[in-house]
Amino acid sequence: MASGSLLALLDDIATILDDVALMTKVAAKKSAAMADDVSVMTKVAAQKTAGVLGDDLALNAQQVAGVRAEREIPVVWAVAKGSMINKVILVPTALLISAFAPWAVTPLLMIGGAFLCFEGFEKVAHKLLHAPHEDAAEHESHVQANANPAVDLVAFEKDKIKGAVRTDFILSAEIIAITLGTVATAPFTQQVAVLSGIAVIMTIGVYGLVAGIVKLDDLGLWLSNKASSVAKAVGTGILRAAPWLMKGLSIAGTAAMFLVGGGILVHGVPALHHAVDGAGAAAAQWPVGWLWGVLVPNLLNAVVGIIAGGLVLVGVKLVQRVRGKSSAH
Repeated sequence: MASGSLLALLDDIATILDDVALMTKVAAKKSAAMADDVSVMTKVAAQKTAGVLGDDLALNAQQVAGVRAEREIPVVWAVAKGSMINKVILVPTALLISAFAPWAVTPLLMIGGAFLCFEGFEKVAHKLLHAPHEDAAEHESHVQANANPAVDLVAFEKDKIKGAVRTDFILSAEIIAITLGTVATAPFTQQVAVLSGIAVIMTIGVYGLVAGIVKLDDLGLWLSNKASSVAKAVGTGILRAAPWLMKGLSIAGTAAMFLVGGGILVHGVPALHHAVDGAGAAAAQWPVGWLWGVLVPNLLNAVVGIIAGGLVLVGVKLVQRVRGKSSAH
């Protein structure tokens, strides 16, 4: 995405937030102080959800890798619409759960975290357990579909889009839960304004950046055709780096499933949470402590995520086998 379009997006976000603040003030008959409170809480919530945002970006960028050039933006747009629908569902649901069943927030998040670990483990297992010729046949099928203009690519990419929207739902749920915890003691109207603001910012921000990432190759091609030698060099560099970036995002996206999912599970079990925090605090005393203090807890979260994903996958396979036997009879 060109820098001008990105700036326009940021301007749109600012306009939307201004409208939210204005409507909140009118609905609640508050003074400008309320808008200031909303602004401050939104900033705090955004800071707390920044880590999840990075995981969200990696996951969703790799979800749309490998589609034909003219399908890239439509696929991103389809997932972005699904993401916004997710948040339209999640924001009121979170407010209702917080008001009437706050005890349910952690178990629901843990179910989502376990599912995220399962998806990550399934991706790794598929890569390791499938024979090379099976993967080659699947890849060839995808290549032929991309090359065939008669193929309905919207239908062909349907599963990819559904998978991305499903993953987004879990990450969005964590973002909404973190944000709700930030404004738990605020008046209801402020909670609505902050949650809605975060939902809009995260959706536009993530998928705007995803769109930019998947169109990097087009930017590189455009620059490489320019007369300027500097532009040509930059364009060539982008074209060479883009495939590696997408491959890196694919790996980062899978790793993020274990990190985020494992992190949710760890936070949901107090004893485990304290143990991971203790390990992080101990690691912070090592040489270059600040680095180990960050790496060790995340590595432990990932280990928990991998173990949980493997257990869920085994459970799913056992259930499928039992169902298969019962249906055979």
